[in-house]
Amino acid sequence: MRLVQVRIPAGSQQKVTETLDDADVDYVVTDEISSREFSAVVTFPLPTNAVESVLADLREVGIDENTYTVIVEAETVISQHFDELTEEYMRKESGENKVAREEIQTDAKNLVSGPRTYLVMTVISSVVATAGLLLDSAATVVGSMVIAPLIGPALAASVGTVVDDHALFLRGVRLQITGMLVAVGSAALFAAALRFGNLVPPGLDPLTIGEVRERLAPNILALAIALGSGVAGILSLMTGVSVSLVGVMIAVALIPPAAAMGIGIAYGLPSLTLGSGVFVLVNVLSINLAALLVLWYSGYRPEAWFRVPDVRSAVFKRIVVLVVSILILSVFLGGITYDSHTTAVEERAVENAAENVLSQPRYDDIRVDDLTLSRTEGILFSEVDHVVIRISVPTDQPLPSVATPVHDAVVRALGYEVSVEVQFVQVETVR
Repeated sequence: MRLVQVRIPAGSQQKVTETLDDADVDYVVTDEISSREFSAVVTFPLPTNAVESVLADLREVGIDENTYTVIVEAETVISQHFDELTEEYMRKESGENKVAREEIQTDAKNLVSGPRTYLVMTVISSVVATAGLLLDSAATVVGSMVIAPLIGPALAASVGTVVDDHALFLRGVRLQITGMLVAVGSAALFAAALRFGNLVPPGLDPLTIGEVRERLAPNILALAIALGSGVAGILSLMTGVSVSLVGVMIAVALIPPAAAMGIGIAYGLPSLTLGSGVFVLVNVLSINLAALLVLWYSGYRPEAWFRVPDVRSAVFKRIVVLVVSILILSVFLGGITYDSHTTAVEERAVENAAENVLSQPRYDDIRVDDLTLSRTEGILFSEVDHVVIRISVPTDQPLPSVATPVHDAVVRALGYEVSVEVQFVQVETVR
């Protein structure tokens, strides 16, 4: 619920009170003696989802941005009439609990911290994420997301578009671009300092680290994470609930891949740089698209009604740009998804081929212990080029000649030529 205070311009008091009476709102009017331009101050409690409607009615009788309107959150209102008013607006607004346009605009501005604080916190979160990725520590990566200040600019750009606040839109876009560049740059500098300062093991290959490898080849499910983050973020802003936890979710989609991109730059790994870079772009665009669609669908519009057609046109154009950009990048994600599926199928086919050869009676007590597939370089459409099969053999049996039949079976299963290496491990069993 909200408590609203409005300064009433001289000559408008009767119209204002009549409007509130028509809306069945309880109010208190006090005289205003500090200025001749205003005659009184009216104070009234409202359900959260009624603020937009009542303020719209008041605008028609002279309460505009030149007057002084304060909206604060109220903890409790003890009044049977207020409870009835709340139920009425719950039915009228289909149970929605969204905040007023002015409030969501103010909240979006408050989420965008000062440039210095924003950049410092972005650098810190990026450095912590880089350390977490190189340490293969999921807990450290999660910690970096908690301190990332990325939710503000992501939501501010969408709110600025819908409510026709061009300055807020530009600020949100500018801080998003700056934040991503700073995150990637600080991650690259930190990773380079670790590498060339001999603070990590010599010859470390980031692609062998699980946390880094997860950001190397994002699949189409990355879209679901980013879109969900955008929807959750804007819904938290619309309903007036805390956005802290949702900010962590948005950081999940942005900070770790940005840090992985910085590591790719520092270590000279084009595949990691490209894969995580696409990951970052898709997530940024998807978060903005989801927030913009939810805001417009929820009915938020600019204050001036004659600006609605222009804003509708701007929203449509930006949605088209975002959708087209995401579709282009989704081709890359779709390719990775297809490649991941193909890789899993090929690994299973190679394993079955080897096991079928060893299932023959003459290879009794011989089994496949481990199987490793090496693939050609590249993020997309790589092929198996080398297979290593480790086979355990009892010590009381001679080493079998299975390299040729296993090679032939693997080639038949894959449909193209590969090299096959068979390694034997002798196993001694004591009973």
